[in-house]
Parts: sequence; structure tokens; C-alpha cells
Amino acid sequence: MIFEVWAPRATVVEMVVMGARRAMSAGAGGWWSAEVGGARHGTQYAYLVDGAGPYPDPRSRRQPEGIFGPSVVYDHARFTWSDHEWKGRDLRGAVIYELHVGTFTGAGTFAAAIEKVPHLVELSVDFVEIMPVAPVPGGRNWGYDGVDLYAVNETYGGPDGLKSFVDACHRAGIGVILDVVYNHLGPSGNFLHPFAPYFSGFKGSYWGDAVNLDGPGSDEVRRYLIGNAVQWLRDFHIDGLRLDAVHALHDRRATHLLAELAEEVDALACSVGRPLCLIAESDLNDPRMVRSLDAGGLGMTAQWNDDVHHALHSAVSGESHGYYKDFADLSALAKVLTSGVLHDGSHSSFRHRAHGRPFAGVPGHRLVACLQNHDQIGNRPNGDRLPVPALKLGAGLLLTSPFTPMLFMGEEWGARTPFLFFSDHLDPELRASEGARREREFDGFGYVWDAPDPSDEETFQRSKLDWSEVKEEAHWSLLCWYRDLIALRKALPELSDPRLDQVRVEVDPAGKWLLMWRGTLAVSVNFSQESVTVPVPGGTVLLASDEPVIAEADGLRLPAQSLTIHRPTS
Repeated sequence: MIFEVWAPRATVVEMVVMGARRAMSAGAGGWWSAEVGGARHGTQYAYLVDGAGPYPDPRSRRQPEGIFGPSVVYDHARFTWSDHEWKGRDLRGAVIYELHVGTFTGAGTFAAAIEKVPHLVELSVDFVEIMPVAPVPGGRNWGYDGVDLYAVNETYGGPDGLKSFVDACHRAGIGVILDVVYNHLGPSGNFLHPFAPYFSGFKGSYWGDAVNLDGPGSDEVRRYLIGNAVQWLRDFHIDGLRLDAVHALHDRRATHLLAELAEEVDALACSVGRPLCLIAESDLNDPRMVRSLDAGGLGMTAQWNDDVHHALHSAVSGESHGYYKDFADLSALAKVLTSGVLHDGSHSSFRHRAHGRPFAGVPGHRLVACLQNHDQIGNRPNGDRLPVPALKLGAGLLLTSPFTPMLFMGEEWGARTPFLFFSDHLDPELRASEGARREREFDGFGYVWDAPDPSDEETFQRSKLDWSEVKEEAHWSLLCWYRDLIALRKALPELSDPRLDQVRVEVDPAGKWLLMWRGTLAVSVNFSQESVTVPVPGGTVLLASDEPVIAEADGLRLPAQSLTIHRPTS
């Protein structure tokens, strides 16, 4: 078996394999290689660079002893797939469900998550988006401190566990999107520095050093990241990638990394014969992110849309602190529902500057919108979720909107368990400072920071979903509401129509109600604590969060904090 590693600045590279220390031969482009007879699937190995180490393989496929242990040879061909009938799923018209493997179930494994796939089928979601699975320090983490980007966290079940989960989802008709992090690596266990110029030498973001995308040696760094993306999509049968914080990618090349990645993934989709999607998390409000490559864009299939979240959250919660300030009025919600974003060149009070560009011509399915996600819950000091009344209204608007809706695990039944920020750094200094670091990150957000210690195991345990809640009447009722909304969205073409210029919205000047027209359908929302009359003719009620809905001469009378979808009489 031949082993290869890129270490262009090294004088000597050696392997520790099969109980022996073996020299490697230098080759073209800074690549070193060695042929090891008898090495096979399951063989442990590590590298020494100029006598330092041993280090895991930068492209390690498996780290059974964690990020500080040796790498292990992993043969993708040994896994037996049963998803041969799976032809993929287009993002258009889809509903996404985001989950964190470690807290989705009590066991926190891929095997345990497979047992919940029937729940996702009954909910009628089309994609499951799983938070990052690369190995991390310790036994618990959100996943954004990952290193060994080609491997899979053994705590969850390792590479075979991930493949089994994807296989089960595909057999159930559900696609899988994987969250990947290319803008930084975790602060602990990152052994790329001794090998090659993987980093640019400056702080790229709050989270760590900038990855070298445009400096000397960056050709191989870019291939390292693109090869990683291809591995997930090809070898793990993943259907799409969510790219974390792409605004933190520092790339001044004429062809941006995202455009290069989009081109490679398009080619791969032709090879595997199924659609593959790339979803960017971007804070830029720049429509070029989702424009096609031939139109001068970066070629992303879609991007996360924080403006929709902020407007929905402010409307149903009444919060107006921090970045919610600009979204406090219902006019902001009206604008995002018809224009995609609020900040399209307008002043952002949180950023203290103008922000964004108009999204005219961009179909709504290219904007992934949510009422809750891991960030918007977990970035609150106590990881608190929205209460049931707010979820009913917010979900009603989200699931009748022109965007690609995304739910966060447990949202569909109004889970009472928080989703807190947690980690398990083995480095004593990192462990002790994690709470203070987290507080500094959200300085100025308007929170009183009384968060629990991220390193405390109890913080992690509290974040696990309590599936017994589903049996309680209030939670079951909300779950039925979500199921009915998704079913209605899929049954009525008007509700999945992505054309933003076809959406009309009226709001009450006093901020009590909102009326959204989706073709001939009317979505009427009463945000107030008292009944109100919305100026829309009565007709056939298709779905209502509360009864009774009364047709009056001057409009539809809605109960307090309620939402109704109906087809008015012409």
C-alpha cells in the first residue's frame, strides 16, 4: 500500500507504521511517499516531520483514538450500500431539518439517530442537515472546533456510522446535507502547521487563523478542501454541503474558492447521476453568492438568510435588542417576505454601516430561512427556545413563505430542552477560558451573559432532546400543526412558489396583524393578545392555528395570537 503526504517545507518525513519507523521519499510538488507492504484497512500509522511528531495524517480517514491518536487506514469500498434506488433530491420545494447528532437522541450516535428517521418521514421533511462531524477535542462539541477534516467523530459512530445513517435516510426518501467548516480549524489538535502552509499567518476571524486560499502553496490547500468536499458527496453519498461562515474565507484570487468548488461539484453531480447542492452561510447579503457561474456569481445552490429569521423572531417574540433592533417593526417582516432581505444597501444599526445588495430576480428557494437554528438558539446565553404560541405563528409564516424552510431539531413539538453551547477541550487553558471567550464573542448583542460553563458535562446533557415530551398534549398538538403545514405546503403549488415578486404583504400600522397573499391564498396572522379583524374577505379555511375564525363584513376576525390560511371568496 502506498502512503502519500504533502510536506513541501520538510527536510525529512518518516512514518510510524506496523511497529517500525520508515523513511519516506520526496517527490514532485512537496509530496512524500512510501510503500508499506502488508498495510491494509485497519492499519495504524502516523507521520514524523523533521523529527517532530508523530502527527495524524492531514487526510486521515479515521481517528479511532481521537484527534491526538494515530490515523487508521480506512477503505471506503468495504461498506455495503443499500441505497441503489436513491436518485437524489432537488432543493427546490424542499423542507430541511437541522440536527446535532450528539444531542438529537439520548445516546447521541448515528445508530440512535437512525431510529428517529420514521419521525422525520412522518413530518415529511426532505433533507436532514447534520452539524459538523469531523473529530473534535474531547467527547462533546458543536462540531465547529473540528480537525482531521476527512475523518468522522468516533463518538458518533465513525465513518461506517455516518454511512449507515445516510443509507437509512436514503431508503426512507430523505436526502442528507452535511455542515462543513473550511474557514478555520479548531484551536486544539490542529497538526497541519508542521506539514505545509495551510494557514495565511493572520487571524482570519474570531474563531481562528485564516486558511491559506490565495498565498504561496495555496493551490494544494484549495485541493485539500475541494477533495474533502468531494469525499463527502461521492464516498459517503451525501447530497449537499452547508458551508460554514463563507464570509470568513479570505480569498483574493480571480476565481474564488466557492466558484471553484461549485464547478467541481457540478461535474461530480454529472458523474454520480444525482443532484448535489451547496448551501453557504453568508453574512454578506450579496446575491452574487447564489447566482450561477455563467452569470458571474459564485454558483452556490442557496444561502442561509438571517434577515428572515430576525424578522420572524422579532415579530413573534417582541425582542428588539442587538441585531433585532432593525427588525422590530412589522414592516421589516413585510419587506423580507417580498424582497428576500431587509438590508439591501440600507443602514444596519448593529453594524453601524450600510449593508447588502438587492436580491431582485433571485428565486426564494435559493434562500434557506428558519425560525430557529443551532446558532440563533445556542448563541443565547441559556440556549432558550421560542414558546409554543410563538412557534405556531412563526412556523405558519415560514412554511407558507417563498423560501426554502429549515426547522431545528425539536422545534416541531416545542421542545423545552435548551440547546446550549458546549465543548470538552482537553487543554486545561482552553477549558478554563472557554466560557469567557464565548462571552466576549457576544459582547454588544444586548444579553446579560449568565450562560452555564460550556465545559461542564451537565451543559451538554441538558441540551439533549427529551423525546417523551412528544406524548404530552400541547407538544403533540404543535407537532400536528407542523405536519399539517408541511403537508399543505406540498399540496398547494402557491405555497412553494419561489417568485418573490408574486408575494404581496399588508401590515397593520399598529403592528397587530399581517396579511400575506400567496397567489389566491391568504395567510392572516394576529400577533396581538386580543382578537383583531384582518381586512380580507371570508372564504374556505384550509388551516387555522386556533378556532373560531369568524367572517365579518369588514374582514376576517382572528383570535389572539393566531394564524389562518384560507382561500377568500372572490
